[in-house]
Amino acid sequence: MYYFLAAVLVIYFIVPFKFKNLVLLVTSLVFYFYGEPIYTLLMLAATLSSYIHGLLIDKFKGTKWAKVFLWSSVITSLAVLGFFKYSDFFISNINSVLKTDIALLGIALPIGISFYTFQSLSYTIDVYRGEAKVQKSFIRLATYVALFPQLIAGPIVRYTTVEEELSERTHSFENFSYGVTRFCIGLAKKVLLADTFAAFAISIKGAEGVSVVGMWFYALAIFLQIYFDFSGYSDMAIGLGRIFGFHFLENFNYPLISKSAAEFWRRWHMSLGTWFRDYVYIPLGGNRVPKWRWLINTLIVWFLTGFWHGADWTFIIWGVYFAIFLVLEKFALKKFFDKIPAVFSHIYVAIVVFVSFVIFNANGAAGILSDVGGMFGLTGIPFFTSDTAYYISGYAFILIIGIIGATPIVKNAVLKIKESNIGCRIINVLEPIFVIAVLLVATAYFVDGSFSPFLYFRF
Repeated sequence: MYYFLAAVLVIYFIVPFKFKNLVLLVTSLVFYFYGEPIYTLLMLAATLSSYIHGLLIDKFKGTKWAKVFLWSSVITSLAVLGFFKYSDFFISNINSVLKTDIALLGIALPIGISFYTFQSLSYTIDVYRGEAKVQKSFIRLATYVALFPQLIAGPIVRYTTVEEELSERTHSFENFSYGVTRFCIGLAKKVLLADTFAAFAISIKGAEGVSVVGMWFYALAIFLQIYFDFSGYSDMAIGLGRIFGFHFLENFNYPLISKSAAEFWRRWHMSLGTWFRDYVYIPLGGNRVPKWRWLINTLIVWFLTGFWHGADWTFIIWGVYFAIFLVLEKFALKKFFDKIPAVFSHIYVAIVVFVSFVIFNANGAAGILSDVGGMFGLTGIPFFTSDTAYYISGYAFILIIGIIGATPIVKNAVLKIKESNIGCRIINVLEPIFVIAVLLVATAYFVDGSFSPFLYFRF
């Protein structure tokens, strides 16, 4: 933040526009190289593959060769992702089923490979569909793939979103101001909220007097940790993108206020959900197919959504878990909840979501049974203990802040105040003070604390 980012900003705004993409590309490669020296070559190779395939698809547009090169691009990209991310998963499962002893490869997972692979695929697929023009400048395409604000943990930026801005974009004080504000808010979400909820989750679950109530508060803490961690990173990426003249799409839209699991996934990790919708679900036929086929399509999409998150059965179970509720909602639950007060729909979603993220965070299948079983009193733990009361009271204030912050209450209040001239002036004065204060406090926290990477770095 205070060395690399500061240097990038100075260089970027000094050079003429025709060199700005080159500056972003070089600095993004330096950024990636700092964390993954050898795998920088892998990312460049993946980008070169997409670049060549895009040119070939465009050259042979309207012929069978265009589809051949499209499939070549898809298979190449997924093969690389599969080898580096899933090799040991498949080997370990083969060993388990066939009682073999094949040695694991022990390959380190390249940072951000899930994100930049999906971004590269969106480019070649959209070129084939005619939804994007082929990019003849390798520097522009590489800048899109390697752009450091969103390279290693998303959101998944579709090529069509930034296609025009790679060639021509506007820089302004308004964009810069918005970007800095959004970046600082995202940083605060991560450092001040997500990391605090992580500490609470560890404390209340690890207490000697763990209880059923404690496990539900653990579930709430895990949800809030993941939400503020990932939405915080997304805010930082969107803010940095705006500083450089790019308009990335939103990745979260207050998912906690959802009234169904389907709505939750229209509000949570929106870039991943729309990617699977447009490139997997709809090509499979979407919902314009017989019910049995729709069931299969839904299971495929959610199996892949879970598997995308990691090479572990825990994530697959998590994905299928959501698929089950989406099916139930379509055929029964939605009609039921439409007839009763909305508060019951919100309670239902909260239960489904909190259980889901306990599954997501569990240590294997045994961990899922233990953690979820504890939430429903099936593991013999007491309903409530003094340890549970101690930790809840100690973290009560930050829990209230987190729950309020996960809803649009504050945003709506600010917008309401800004409707009047005096209110708008007050907000305009207080906002920069708030941003500076948040930046200083967050900086103090991560300088004084231990290393705490973003959760989605591991995906």
